[in-house]
Amino acid sequence: MRESGIKVRHLQMFVEVARQKSVAKAAAGLHITQPAVTKTIRELEQILGVAVIEREGRGIRITRQGEVFLRHAGAALTALRQGIDSVSIERSGEAPTLRIGALPTVSTHIMPRAMQLFMDEKTWSRVKIVTGENAVLLEQLRVGDLELVIGRLAAADKMTGLTFEHLYSEQVVFAVRAGHPLLASTGSPLSRLSDYTILMPTRTAIIRPFVDNLLLVNGVGHLPDQIETVSDAFGRAFVQMSDAVWIISEGVVAGDIENGSLAKLPIDTRETRGPVGLTMRADTMASLPLSILMQTIREAASEAHQLMSEPS
Repeated sequence: MRESGIKVRHLQMFVEVARQKSVAKAAAGLHITQPAVTKTIRELEQILGVAVIEREGRGIRITRQGEVFLRHAGAALTALRQGIDSVSIERSGEAPTLRIGALPTVSTHIMPRAMQLFMDEKTWSRVKIVTGENAVLLEQLRVGDLELVIGRLAAADKMTGLTFEHLYSEQVVFAVRAGHPLLASTGSPLSRLSDYTILMPTRTAIIRPFVDNLLLVNGVGHLPDQIETVSDAFGRAFVQMSDAVWIISEGVVAGDIENGSLAKLPIDTRETRGPVGLTMRADTMASLPLSILMQTIREAASEAHQLMSEPS
C-alpha cells in the first residue's frame, strides 16, 4: 500500500459516504458531484488494494475491510481536527468545541446539571450537544463527528471499536397527565391501554425492543392508536393536553413526575431496565476539557440517580 497516496479528501469522502450510506447523499452533503465522490472512493480503493463499499440493492454497504478502515479514517480526521483546534487556541486563545451526543433522556435529566458544573470549571471550551436516536449518535461518534455519546449501552454488535463506561441503570415508565382516568381505575392499566392513544418509542430507538417485549409478555395485543416519536417536547405537550399514555425512559419525565404535572401508571417495568453511560471510540484519548466534562457528567448522573432512588 502507498500510504503517501491517501489524502484528506479520500478520508472525508469515505467517512461521509459511510455516514450517509449513500453516494448521492454524501455528494449533496459535501456540495460536490456524485461522479467526483465515486472517483475519489475508487482512488482510495486502488490505494488500499481492497473494496471499501459495494452495491446492495438500490443503495450501498460498507465492506468488512471498509469497516476496519473506517475506524482509523474517523480517528485520523478527529486527530486532524484537534490539531487545527490546538493551533487556533495558540493563535486566538479560543478553546476547541467539544462535540457531544446525548439521548433525549440524558439531555433532559443529566446534561443541564452537568453543563452547569462544567461552566463552573471555566475551561472556556465551547460545547455542542446533539440529541437524537442512539444508532444515529453512535454512527456520528464512529466517524469522528462526535467525541462522546451519553446514553444507553448499545447491542454488542454495535459496540465494535467503542468503549462504554456505566453510570447508572434506567427503566421505562408509562407516563400520563395528572388526573388521568387510568390513575383511578382498578386492575392493571395494561388491560386498558388499547382505549387510549399510545406514544411509543420509534422502531429504531434503543428502548423499543424492551418495550415490545414487556407488552408481549403481559399479553398486550395490537394497540390501534399509536404515535411513534423520540421528541420529548412533543411527547410532553401532547400528553398534558390529552389522555394519551407516553412510554418513555424515566429520566425524560423525572422532573415532570416530581413536580406533579405528570404521573407514572402503576406498571412494573423493571424488565426494561438497562445501563446508561459514556461511549467513546476505543482509539481516542480524551483531551483535558473533555475529561473535565466527562467528570461533571458523572457527578450530575450520580446526583440525579440518588434523587430518583429516594422514596417519594
